[in-house]
Amino acid sequence: MTRTLWLGLLLVALIAAPLAIYPVLLMSILCFVIFASSFNLLLGYAGLLCFGHAMFFGTAAYVAGYLLKTYGVSVEVALIAGTLLSAAMGYVVGIISVRRSGIQFAMITLAISQFVYFLLLQAEFTGGEDGMQRIPRSTLFGIFDVSDHMAFYYVTLTVAVLAVAFFYRVVHSPFGEILRAIRDNEPRVESLGFRPERYKILAMTLSAGLAGLAGALKAMVFQFATLTDVSWPISAEVILMTLLGGLGTLTGPMLGAGIVILMNDELAQFGEWALIAQGVILLLVIIFFRRGVVGEVSALWRRLRPSPDRNQDRG
Repeated sequence: MTRTLWLGLLLVALIAAPLAIYPVLLMSILCFVIFASSFNLLLGYAGLLCFGHAMFFGTAAYVAGYLLKTYGVSVEVALIAGTLLSAAMGYVVGIISVRRSGIQFAMITLAISQFVYFLLLQAEFTGGEDGMQRIPRSTLFGIFDVSDHMAFYYVTLTVAVLAVAFFYRVVHSPFGEILRAIRDNEPRVESLGFRPERYKILAMTLSAGLAGLAGALKAMVFQFATLTDVSWPISAEVILMTLLGGLGTLTGPMLGAGIVILMNDELAQFGEWALIAQGVILLLVIIFFRRGVVGEVSALWRRLRPSPDRNQDRG
């Protein structure tokens, strides 16, 4: 009951938020909440560190933008197309890379992401270094006009809530339990008759699809897509979000996404110093908050909360 109440209050706050905060900033946070959740599924639950996660994010942004500009498809069609293409990319990348683990897996994904970056740089439809500009927001379901920032905020909020609910369902399913078992002891899972590679490939596919959804949504929010969306700094940023909030927790990466986006917004006027600040924060998290903000707060709460055994002893 308490959890339901808190969720209800959070939803009310999110609905009322654009009345006090710039909607584009809020939409940016929601996009990266989805992106960070997708990365958390891969690293926090499957134990796979992907150094090139931005390739799914940025490719979907370009695909959604191209469909909206060239064919004038509706918003939901562009979102679905970007999501499905990124999921297909994730499946292919998974087949290539999941037979390796640790730093080998990370470097393979980084190499593939650099290849994707080069392809998008050379492709004519992307606009090269200038990026894809003036991406229109068409109607939703062919009926609802979402060209206004306030209207599109509620579309973004709905998509983010559905994405987080999907993520929650995945990690609390038998599939999620097997992923955690593979992360903790892959040889034992294999000895029980499971094929870890299949589960890793599926995790890669689902994670890439969620990242693509975030990228397609982001292209519609800002109405442009650039090579930055496919670049290494975006992959590094989502790693920072996940570690800062709390790896392997449901709400940690979401909180981390909010902190990083707000920090970037505040430090944007300082140029390169924003990147230095990110590096310092990541270093502090690694040294003092190894479980992230949510992980450390949860651990502190468990230590401070009296256990039933302790209460019985006192009695």
